[in-house]
Amino acid sequence: MTTSTPTEMGAVLEYRLTAADRCDSCGAQAYIAAEVNGSELLFCAHHGRKYEEKLRSVATSWHDETARLAESN
Repeated sequence: MTTSTPTEMGAVLEYRLTAADRCDSCGAQAYIAAEVNGSELLFCAHHGRKYEEKLRSVATSWHDETARLAESN
């Protein structure tokens, strides 16, 4: 399983998920992408955390950009 990690401090961050990417559960902005059985599932921070334990056991990749939420404060 691959896991995305933050880049080094001071590096320019390029995010894969945009405001157009929406949570498959509720339609909010997606900050987490998981690949399961060849399909990409997108989740907001809330639903990503809610399903993380079950999804990580079957996901082939887990991409988490929830740190972006703290950056805007």
